Amino acid sequence: MDLQFEARCTAQLRPPMMVGAGPLGVRMVFEVVDGTLSGPRIEAKVLPAGADWVLMGPDNWARMDVRAQFETADGAIIYAQYHGLIEMTDASVRAIAEGTESRYEDHYFRVTPRLECGAEQYAWVNQALFVGEGRFTAGLGLEYTIYRVA
Repeated sequence: MDLQFEARCTAQLRPPMMVGAGPLGVRMVFEVVDGTLSGPRIEAKVLPAGADWVLMGPDNWARMDVRAQFETADGAIIYAQYHGLIEMTDASVRAIAEGTESRYEDHYFRVTPRLECGAEQYAWVNQALFVGEGRFTAGLGLEYTIYRVA
């Protein structure tokens, strides 16, 4: 098994809507307002209506549940859904609270994207498994490096 680089993904988020504390932790919803997906086989921009439903657990880990849509440079629509885990280190907490950057090595921040597309030129995403690592960028943003499991 091998990991092949596929794309870098960026996203800008709105400040969270606070659902509040429940039996499993604190739920927040971050709306995705802008971003890109860029790699050797794909160039796309984020479309409206995506969000990240985050659950901050009492164990100091954030569990992500994300859905987003991308439009490729040639007009195809790609649907993305993924789960992820973020270790809430000092760097993670500071990045969310202050809108500052973190580095990949500052925390365990992993995602498992699943992509779907009906356009023939992107059919390869329907039969691929992806994993990625993430970090926070300035201004309440995210950056992921996405790999295809080969």
